[in-house]
Amino acid sequence: GDIKREMDNFQESNWSAVARQAIKKKLLMLEKFREFTKDSTLTEEEVLEFGRQVSEKAMKRHKK
Repeated sequence: GDIKREMDNFQESNWSAVARQAIKKKLLMLEKFREFTKDSTLTEEEVLEFGRQVSEKAMKRHKK
């Protein structure tokens, strides 16, 4: 697909290392999320919606 073609334009990059680092970062975020919400009465959907709203507000502030 398109991603593979774009990656081929930068063959000097170590894509395995990039992927490994991205996965590791995501796992750390998920572990922190699980720890943060373990005692919460909020549903996962409510937490994700709250996170989306916070991200939108941060992006609007950043664009100014």
